[in-house]
Amino acid sequence: MSIYDKLNEPQREAVYHTDGPLLILAGAGSGKTRVLTHRIAYLIEERNVNPWNILAITFTNKAAGEMRERVDSLVGFGSESIWVSTFHSMCVRILRRFIDRLGYDNRFTIYDTDDQKTLMKEVCKKVAIDTKVFKERSLMSAISSAKNELILPDEFELNAGGDFAKLKIAKVYREYEAQLKANNALDFDDLLVKTVQLLQTQPDVLENYQERFRYIMVDEYQDTNTVQFQLVRLLAGKYRNLCVVGDDDQSIYKFRGANIRNILDFEHEFSDACVIKLEQNYRSTGNILNAANRVIANNKGRKEKTLWTANGEGALQNECTVPSFGRKICCDECPVQDCGRCQLLCPPGDQGSACVFKDD
Repeated sequence: MSIYDKLNEPQREAVYHTDGPLLILAGAGSGKTRVLTHRIAYLIEERNVNPWNILAITFTNKAAGEMRERVDSLVGFGSESIWVSTFHSMCVRILRRFIDRLGYDNRFTIYDTDDQKTLMKEVCKKVAIDTKVFKERSLMSAISSAKNELILPDEFELNAGGDFAKLKIAKVYREYEAQLKANNALDFDDLLVKTVQLLQTQPDVLENYQERFRYIMVDEYQDTNTVQFQLVRLLAGKYRNLCVVGDDDQSIYKFRGANIRNILDFEHEFSDACVIKLEQNYRSTGNILNAANRVIANNKGRKEKTLWTANGEGALQNECTVPSFGRKICCDECPVQDCGRCQLLCPPGDQGSACVFKDD
């Protein structure tokens, strides 16, 4: 029996679709990591793609490590040539080779949060910023948000118009960047920004990595920000074999700069994109999914999908009314007050609130 026979039909379809842009809408517990790893194996074993030409991007080191283990297990010999990486780790590898093109030494330092705080204190003193009015943490947050949107100091100042506070932040931003470069240092956001700048300004470097990464896969695409989108778009620009996996219903990192439009507008950016929905859930029972579907159906602007399972209906759920929470959908074991085994999915007081039984 082939390893692909164990996949369900939409999973196989996603694995076998290897050419051109592909959006995989993967509901919770639908086996998206399994699809990605099997897709990599299929590219190598059935399509004779060189492992060297495959890039898989995840968001955390833990997720990258788990994917690496699963890819190594499936592919075996040659899997070490596949780049399985976070966005930031990938950018470090690129910048260590080519950042000298941007006027930095290749042995640049990466500033952590404490380093940034120390530098920000020096910057505020130099440009005479009252840190009782403009808190250092707020200044760092504003600069980080600008970098996530690929807004550099000149544009930030232009956008400020006549806004006194924004002009002050622009002044800090400009000096902060100047001090970073003087120290041959990058902050965490710069790893992405400088890589995009490098690819945008150095055609030979862009061509080198476009040729290297002919097949690109991005996990948790709903959590990407603007600079990450631009990075992926640049790398995939030549061969366009871009596969992104995500779930707009699970986008919760807007406060970190995530741009939900990246996944919602994927078919607009790539008009020939194929869309495959993974709707079969392997973790939960039917009653839990029915409750969850009722909640997420209220999300505005979402891509339509309905989770289902072959696991059976599971424990029955009752609807009960709690004075301070409005309507709740609870497990049988839950009294009027929270039993600690239920999970509130919507803000208290919201009539769409739902409390669903957690999987153990």
